[in-house]
Amino acid sequence: MDFKGFSKKTLPFLESIRKNNDKEWFEAHRSEYEEFILNPSRAFVEEFGEHLQALEPTINFSPKINKSLFRIYRDTRRMGAIKVPLKHRIGIIFWQGNGSRMQTSSFYLHFSPDELFVAVGVRWFEKPMLDAYREYIKDDKRREYLSTLLKSIDAKGYKVIEKGYKRYPRGFNAKMPDAHLSLFKGMATYKILDPKLIIDGDKFISTLYSIYEDMLELQQVVYEISLRVQEENS
Repeated sequence: MDFKGFSKKTLPFLESIRKNNDKEWFEAHRSEYEEFILNPSRAFVEEFGEHLQALEPTINFSPKINKSLFRIYRDTRRMGAIKVPLKHRIGIIFWQGNGSRMQTSSFYLHFSPDELFVAVGVRWFEKPMLDAYREYIKDDKRREYLSTLLKSIDAKGYKVIEKGYKRYPRGFNAKMPDAHLSLFKGMATYKILDPKLIIDGDKFISTLYSIYEDMLELQQVVYEISLRVQEENS
């Protein structure tokens, strides 16, 4: 299936989900979900995954739910979870390595009626990744390199996720150069675009590729960190 872009009806349909957020409504409109969301998402994953392999040959992708695609139903049972059952934001992920797709460096995007969000890295480290990240940046040269890289990313117009902690963890202090890096709860960079970009397939793919190419160096750093976790668990 060739990817031609998402339908002009895709974003309005997501707005309808936001306004009619219950399972009964969704089941009555499941065919629209498949036409406007699921089928073009699958086609996009197949086509853009091949493009990404030119940039990073070891990237993983699969046009299946719980692989590159996410479930439309939200898990409302988790503590602190949003209690509406359906997502009006569609996430797609291309991940690297053999670990969890959310805990190994990835090329990620989501779109909603409000935004197209494009990112690389890991937004929230679970403990194994957090420990590996902190161990990685204990090295002065690595810490300096990452700090310089983040400044370069900022200069290109991309944003870095906000720090997650206020106190320095063990092994770090305010006197260390670039010690602020130890305050991050994840490590990712992102850009927010007009969601209507998803309608023009060629422009959507070329724009994403250019952004991910700019972000690739950080992608590779976070992947190197994830490999340390995989080695410890092997």
